[in-house]
This record gives sequence, structure tokens and C-alpha cells, in this order.
Amino acid sequence: MRKNILVARRAPAAVIEQLSAQFDVDAVQGETVLTPDELRARLQGKAGAYITGSERITADLLDACPELRVVSTMSVGYNHIDLAACTARRVLVTNTPDVLTETTADFGFALLMATARRMSEGERLLRDGQWKRWSWDYLAGSDIHGATLGILGMGRIGQAIARRGHLGFGMKVIYHNRSRLPADIEGQLGARYVSKDELLREADHLILVLPYSAEAHHCIAAGEIALMKPTATLVNIARGGVVDEDALAAALREHRIAAAGLDVFEGEPKVNPALLTLPNVVLTPHIASATMPTRLAMAQLAADNLVAALTGTVPPTPLNPEILPA
Repeated sequence: MRKNILVARRAPAAVIEQLSAQFDVDAVQGETVLTPDELRARLQGKAGAYITGSERITADLLDACPELRVVSTMSVGYNHIDLAACTARRVLVTNTPDVLTETTADFGFALLMATARRMSEGERLLRDGQWKRWSWDYLAGSDIHGATLGILGMGRIGQAIARRGHLGFGMKVIYHNRSRLPADIEGQLGARYVSKDELLREADHLILVLPYSAEAHHCIAAGEIALMKPTATLVNIARGGVVDEDALAAALREHRIAAAGLDVFEGEPKVNPALLTLPNVVLTPHIASATMPTRLAMAQLAADNLVAALTGTVPPTPLNPEILPA
């Protein structure tokens, strides 16, 4: 008997075709995110769910959908999924790491450069017809080559950013992470492990790449920002909730740090109104992994995970493999 699955967001045609060959697919075609009630209703009788970061999988939802056995998210981050609740109910969860590492690191570095060199601010002035003159300090930003790159979170993406900074721009790389990297990897990256406070004090450009968790919520707030140099920039490609956006907006407005580049927001797709009025912040709509090859690879991996899990084989990237049969 064919299993029923839900594809909760519009997916590539090849993915729907692949899944339809194995399962009875209830595929959402529009771009509107299902409400919690709609998601609960659509998951009734479904063995598998193919979701993105927009759909929340909670303990209450799992209890209301007892036939659900697999949740495959087309994302690396999984803070939208109650992993402990899934594991307790023996619901397998998978994500899509690795395939977006280099693309996301490219974007993180691009956002750093746009922020440090005031590209967004300059484009707005030009488009508004305000480019009237030249002067020696007009839109002068900060250098990237030779500067100190601070990385908070040194997983796959953090390491890819470190390589770009160290090998491509001759930057001095410092980092803080829950666990220190092996010495040989530090050597390859030209990276030095420091405390979080030292990271904040020393970095000319700080990039946030840590995973979101309850402990990481607002780990960059007023106190942390106060430790940063007034010339420093802050770039967030992690999750919006790791930054206290009100504290950041106040620091930018008062020029206690030079600039920020943000691809993620705590209430996204809504953006804190205080950030929208500031010239010294570059804002992008959560597109760090948005190249066609990478998004297709993410979609394919999510599909492969779902097919494997529901056909009795080990999926490529499980998040709670402890519930798999021995």
C-alpha cells in the first residue's frame, strides 16, 4: 500500500515527479505558508512531510498527527522543528547540510564586503540623484584585506568563510565556537581560537554563523555590542534570533558600531522597522543559499531523505539517527 506524504511548499517539478513515483503526494502549489491549523489538517493520515524552514513541527502537532513518521526539511537549520519531541515519538527528522556550504559562504562574504564598503548606501544615494560631488572621505568604508575577521560559529559554513578570508584576503582570522577545532584545521584556516569577549573586542568584521538554539537567543545584545570597536561591522547569516535587533538598531543609529549586514531577521518575513530607516545596514531577504544549483541540490537531498526513510533505508542526512533500527 502506497504511503501518503505532504509537500508543504511549492517544490521543483522533478522532485514532485520522483516522490509521486513512490507515494501518494499532497503537494501545496502556492507560495502562501500554511497556517498551523492548515498544516495540521493537511498532515492527517500522512506518513511523511517535506517542509521548509517556514513550517513549524511542534509537540502538539505531532500528537495531532500520529501517523507521521518522517519530517524532511529543505534547510540546514532546524530550529523550526522540535527535535526532542520528534525523537520521543520516533519521528525521523532529516535536513540538507553540506550542499549549501560554499554558496552560503560566498554570500556571507559578499554581504561582508557590501557592508564594509557601504555599497548599499552608495547605490541608494546614486539612484536618488544625490551623487553630486567627490571628496576624499565620501562614502569611505573600511578595508577587508588584512583586517581581523571574527567568526562566531565555526561549523562547515564558518570554516568556508575563514578560508575565503585567510587565503583570499590575507585576513587575520579569529573565532569562537562551542568546541575548539583540531590544530591542523586551525592551521589550514589561519584561525585562532579566542573567548567570545575577545572575539567581540578584536574583530574588525564579525560574522555570525552559529546555529540557533535557546542558549543562542540574543547572544548578541547590548552588552556584546558594547564590546565591539566603533569601526566594526557585524554580519548575520545565521538566524535572526541570535541578535537583539532593537539593541543593534540603537548601536547603528548612534554609530557605536559602523555598519551591519543582515540576511536573517527574528520575525521574518517581517523586518524590525527600526532597521529599515538606517543607512548603515545592508538588508537582504534570507537568500544566502539562493543560487539555482544549490536550491535544486537542497530540494533533491530533501526528497532523497524522505524516500529513503519511508522505504526502509538509511537517509543520507538524519538529525536523530538514534531512532533508526540497528
